[in-house]
Amino acid sequence: MKTYKLTAYEKNGTLITEETFTAENDEAAKEQGRQLLTEKDLSERTHRLASPRGKLLLFHV
Repeated sequence: MKTYKLTAYEKNGTLITEETFTAENDEAAKEQGRQLLTEKDLSERTHRLASPRGKLLLFHV
């Protein structure tokens, strides 16, 4: 399992949430990240999901 980091921000740069979670691979992490964003109603906010190697898997401005 790998550890991924999901962060979401306000337009002014204030951090809304920072979540870390584990997933088997990047595709599973993307699915889990989208689910977390939907649950917290943050899909339309600025957010990013980064892999353990620093690769951006999800990004929205």
